[in-house]
Amino acid sequence: MKHSLALIGAWIVLAGTIRAQQTDLTKTEPLDVRRDATVEAIERVMPSVVNVEGSADVDPNSADDRLMAEFFGWRLQQVQEAVVSRGSGVVIDEEGYVLTNVHVVDGVKRVFVKFNDGSEPIEAERVALNAGKDVALLRLKASGRKFPAVKFAKDDDLLLGETVIALGNPFGYAGSVSRGILSSRARRGPNEDRSRGELDTLDWIQTDAAINPGNSGGPLINLRGDLIGINVATLRPQMGAQGIGFAIPIKRVNQALAEVLSGESVGRFWFGARLKAATRPLTIQAVQPGSPAEKAGLKAGDVIAAVQGDPPSGIIEFNRALVKAGDAREIPLTVRRAGALKELRLRLIEESDFFNNEYLSSRAGLKVAPVRGGGFVVQSVDANGPAAAAGLKRGHLIRGLDRTEFPDVVALARYVFSRPKGETVEVGVLVDQRTALGVYRQAGIATLKLR
Repeated sequence: MKHSLALIGAWIVLAGTIRAQQTDLTKTEPLDVRRDATVEAIERVMPSVVNVEGSADVDPNSADDRLMAEFFGWRLQQVQEAVVSRGSGVVIDEEGYVLTNVHVVDGVKRVFVKFNDGSEPIEAERVALNAGKDVALLRLKASGRKFPAVKFAKDDDLLLGETVIALGNPFGYAGSVSRGILSSRARRGPNEDRSRGELDTLDWIQTDAAINPGNSGGPLINLRGDLIGINVATLRPQMGAQGIGFAIPIKRVNQALAEVLSGESVGRFWFGARLKAATRPLTIQAVQPGSPAEKAGLKAGDVIAAVQGDPPSGIIEFNRALVKAGDAREIPLTVRRAGALKELRLRLIEESDFFNNEYLSSRAGLKVAPVRGGGFVVQSVDANGPAAAAGLKRGHLIRGLDRTEFPDVVALARYVFSRPKGETVEVGVLVDQRTALGVYRQAGIATLKLR
């Protein structure tokens, strides 16, 4: 009987405890049914979404205006800088690296990035462009600042029919959001977009989330807030399309970044080694003769184990570490070669300190200066050099080499560096011809043999 009473007493105590706990639970705040996975994903990613604007010099004068000014002294209107492109982007690294589309920033003079928090626009520089995949990487000119960055999804982590969210600035409406589903994991893009050139539209993501002009370059995310693609295009309503938009999948984005960031240059510095694209761990594919990489002792096949003592998580972090060190000091590198670790010391060179007019003079026998609108004017020609032998003279306008145009002297000299001694290159030239009716320019091609 005593045992029965003890059990009853214990049950009463436990029951009291249960009732007390139930009473405490009634004091908790009710769940907000509006704050679902979509809202939470947007809140995580929106601080990383930016508006991207490009400006360029706009000449208000027509061809007739310029002709009248040249022959009759008419006064031309002043060339002005104006916004010529708008799009979206997303921060992918806290150091201020931003992803967008090439067609958003291609052909512009200056690029500005603006966050949705009302802060002032920040000028950005173009770090790398992959036109074939329409992926551009920018870097914000804001030294020392940290920025919220989006998290990448794993390659091919795509569920057909899953909810996806497109963020960006359609028609300039900042911070816009649209939601849909993943309509296809592998789709060829619209045919008209291929007119931009050899655009690689393989395996584009298709979605019915609203994508409009200005969304280009913005993120497409899943409900975890992971970046699964970069918005790139939509089928035009004139084609009868409704709810058919496209994004470049993160797998293609990673490949594009690896291709443009694996080159011999990092930022404005000469590295001189090319890494294998889209491979982990980072592996050296080739080393340029006479480059900082060769002088440091790097060889093809070396695996980058550490930079300044830390293993790089990827090619962006590797490039950032090199750019941060610059040419001011030696950079400790640890590489794995034939199964063993080897310590090296790398010293970068400012590109303009090597790829300049002095280098052009040594290989091609001429010095040039860039001109507004593209191309270079010949400033001087060595009397017995290759340029003189090709018929080039002071004042001639060079459009490019081997039918390729170059934005500056560094890029031109870098191309000459890539060509071996004794090779001939085609120089596109514009020459002023004087006749009884006036002066006109004639296009031609000069063959120049490099020394």
